Amino acid sequence: MGHRGLGGGRAIRRGSRRRCRHIHVQTAGDEDATRWTIGQSYRTAVHTGTSDPNPQVTDPATIKREELLGVWDTTPHWYLTYTSPDNGPQHSTGNQQRVAAMIHLDLFVDSPNATSHSEVDAYRSRIRFDYAGPVAGKHKGTVFSDARVKLVMSRKDPAVNESALHIYDAIKRPSRTFPSFLGKLIPGEKKPLHRLVDPEKQRKNREKSIKMCNSIWGDYSGTRLECDEYPFASTQEGSTKGDNKYSVRLIEGTDNGAGGNMLNSMFTLNRVLDGDPFYVKITS
Repeated sequence: MGHRGLGGGRAIRRGSRRRCRHIHVQTAGDEDATRWTIGQSYRTAVHTGTSDPNPQVTDPATIKREELLGVWDTTPHWYLTYTSPDNGPQHSTGNQQRVAAMIHLDLFVDSPNATSHSEVDAYRSRIRFDYAGPVAGKHKGTVFSDARVKLVMSRKDPAVNESALHIYDAIKRPSRTFPSFLGKLIPGEKKPLHRLVDPEKQRKNREKSIKMCNSIWGDYSGTRLECDEYPFASTQEGSTKGDNKYSVRLIEGTDNGAGGNMLNSMFTLNRVLDGDPFYVKITS
């Protein structure tokens, strides 16, 4: 599972470390490296189109550092903490206080005997603040939103080996899955899935999947089997999407439950909110 570097509360800490090993600061020809300077400057931009109303980011007091090369060698670390105002819980009214922003890093190098060099937007990090409430685990937090989030399952894990095999077949060998049709391609490995939190839409996904299981295997009530579906009912790509790019299979109920717990734990660990993308990886 790809952890996204969660920030506590509505704050995130951006660490900067640009260090080369075995730097020797000395004079060489006309250049005196002891007089070289390297600078870093950070700036933020809020994306209002993907944020909730009145999005704000508070920058740290110091956003620029310029030091001699030797100082960077001996003191390579510095940290910047970005925050977003905490206006109390409003998620019950639909306002998750999402703030989508970008942290930009500009670099510049200066030498007394050479033309200064600068690189605008040398690095950038997308971040998101939110107060999404219990659906996100911790009620409020921050993530680096560019991180690739993965649900990882193993076909050798006895707790979820049936779930893992089903997902593996759906992604790698869709011809072995039901409903069956030529050219079926199911997302999750190369194209992401997207979380769905609406309980009514989840229920409709499950109902359609169970109906498909019954049509293929008949009445399995009274057994230890349950109808497993992929993509999951808690995704926008579930069985009611309308493209039939899904799979159902009867598996042990305990396995099905353990797989669902792993999925929910991944959502919580990585603060995956409604509509957020994630991937699935099945190992052998």
